[in-house]
Amino acid sequence: VNGAIWAVKNDEDVIVKLYGDETRINNELKKYEFDRTRIEVVHCDSVIENCEQPTKAIRSKKDSSMVMGLYGVKRGEADAFVSCGNTGALLVGGQLIVGRLPGIERPALAFIVPSAKGPVMIIDCGANVDTKPKVLVQFAQMATVYMKTIGGIEDPRVGIVNIGEEEEKGNALVQETIPLLKTCSGINYVGSIESRGITEGAAD
Repeated sequence: VNGAIWAVKNDEDVIVKLYGDETRINNELKKYEFDRTRIEVVHCDSVIENCEQPTKAIRSKKDSSMVMGLYGVKRGEADAFVSCGNTGALLVGGQLIVGRLPGIERPALAFIVPSAKGPVMIIDCGANVDTKPKVLVQFAQMATVYMKTIGGIEDPRVGIVNIGEEEEKGNALVQETIPLLKTCSGINYVGSIESRGITEGAAD
């Protein structure tokens, strides 16, 4: 709620829908002064708990705040969905309800960390246990678009985290991915970086 209030006060184009227990949300909203035409409360009868199995929860709890919020995006009633709930359910729901971008096979969790040269995005941070070289390239493409449009970096540098900076190092996945990154148009690939390179700002 506090974040929603901050958003409408700091951007006159933002309208927020809060999905959840209408009574609890409205009781919290009463504590604030804001333009009440720009925050709408959508009542939901249930919530997906963090301990629940993601796919089962998404399919069985159609009246949950997460499912109803994702359907809001699907129907064009919202441009974005923000949640601090069950991450696995959010990823599953995003795929099953909203869908993926054309050409993107898997979603990815991205995390922004500070570095000596500014913010750095780490992608993927846990959504995928196993992946393929072409999927890592898709992650690099999504990260590049994000860092250009949201991060304001004209030509974001993309690196692949490896056990060394030398190109011949790395496991089979890294070795198969490197040539794809090198030849992918639209990606400013700068090579392998060691983990310390993340906080040193070796890539964006």
